[in-house]
Amino acid sequence: MLQLDQIHSFYGKSHILHGVSFNVDKGELVTVLGRNGVGKTTTLKSIMGVVTVRSGSVLYKGENITGKRPYEIFRQGLGYVPQGRKIFASLSVAENLNLAQGRRVNTQLEWIFSIFPALKERLHHGGSELSGGEQQMLSIARVLLGGPEVILLDEPSEGLAPIMTKAILNTLLELKKRGMTALLVEANLTMAINLGTRHYIMDQGSIASEVSTQQLSEDEELLDKYFRI
Repeated sequence: MLQLDQIHSFYGKSHILHGVSFNVDKGELVTVLGRNGVGKTTTLKSIMGVVTVRSGSVLYKGENITGKRPYEIFRQGLGYVPQGRKIFASLSVAENLNLAQGRRVNTQLEWIFSIFPALKERLHHGGSELSGGEQQMLSIARVLLGGPEVILLDEPSEGLAPIMTKAILNTLLELKKRGMTALLVEANLTMAINLGTRHYIMDQGSIASEVSTQQLSEDEELLDKYFRI
């Protein structure tokens, strides 16, 4: 469904991604893991057209989407939840959702509330009044209202208290159960192990290894090499 083939991306003159290749099949939740600064976020931004791909290609459902603008990629069915949540803090939950919904008929809100009941309870609260976990739920809900077939998530548990991390984990498990295809960048290995169908490990701007959940759980040498200080 989503395929990266020898992606090279830069920030200015800095060469960040060095021939990144991997695929995500329909119905999978695939994780991209590794230490800070190895290119995980840049990979997501390259898929979404936020960072320009200098060479290589991004294929979505067999179509080359390399070089398209982010809004064009979103309209084709790829949703992106960036780091930092980026909700409109001065607007209510309802207003945030209405902006995401645009002029479309309100057919998905009940589905959204079945996944995020906390948002329905806090519908008229301002974004700034929400906890970090609730803000993350709102960020994910806004993207889902666009009806994506694939959702890209960049460290959704970042900065959250353990109880809210568990709530986000349960939310993503529910989406996985409902058949959502997802690519997840995550620093929390426990979350990755619980969610991932397959796992790619990045190192120095390239894919160093593809591993199973069992390997990620049990291979001490792998953990020492790529995750432990």
